[in-house]
Amino acid sequence: MPHDAEAELRRLLDVMAALRDPATGCPWDRVQTFESIAPYTIEEAYEVADAIARRDFAALPDELGDLLFQVVYHAKMAEEAEEFDFADVAAAIADKMIRRHPHVFGEAAARDAAAQTQAWEDQKRAERAETGTLAGIPLGLPALTRADKLAKRAARVGFDWPDAEAVLAKLDEEVSELRAELPTADPARLADELGDMLFVVVNLARKLNLDPEACLRGANLKFARRFGQVEASLAAAGKMPAEAGLAEMEAAWQAVKAAERG
Repeated sequence: MPHDAEAELRRLLDVMAALRDPATGCPWDRVQTFESIAPYTIEEAYEVADAIARRDFAALPDELGDLLFQVVYHAKMAEEAEEFDFADVAAAIADKMIRRHPHVFGEAAARDAAAQTQAWEDQKRAERAETGTLAGIPLGLPALTRADKLAKRAARVGFDWPDAEAVLAKLDEEVSELRAELPTADPARLADELGDMLFVVVNLARKLNLDPEACLRGANLKFARRFGQVEASLAAAGKMPAEAGLAEMEAAWQAVKAAERG
């Protein structure tokens, strides 16, 4: 039987109120703050993204619920501080969506996706009174995501490579610069050059219309899967990875890759 959305949201708000009740609530929940809960909020957002990447739609409602609970948590703490409440949060996002979609809720002409993206960014800039091209991109974003946003903003004013081949040429340059720093192995210089390399790789993903975060998540999953198969192969031969040595593990790795490729 389908759930009633309004009733379930009310129940969730009541659950949160009970957890934070000064007299009868949960001791752990009562002492949490915005700062202590923020890391959990970020973690839950990543777990939502992970469920989507795995197309695990059985788990996705639970993960989305965890993320919604984070919103409710922050709203409840703000209500206690007499700053705002959940209704203010819901009203703010509904108002913003209506304001930023005049082609849906107003009289503006219809837009394609590209035009809407540009209009969205223009309105965000106007609302925040942003003056610089890169203003308003949060420092707290994951580094790959922030690099992608910085590069896209700069590209909109013409500061960009012409194509992916040009980015690859820049990547070759950055690799050479990093290699030149290896003999001295100065940590600060190596970090600087490696950062430059990663920033260029993010731009390469952008030129290829790929999400760098999604690409790296996929690579992580692939590595974990293949290494698990390497361990299984060694275990079948009665060995642990540390006992096998690099050469044998590399041979097993190549065998796993070859098997995947058919």
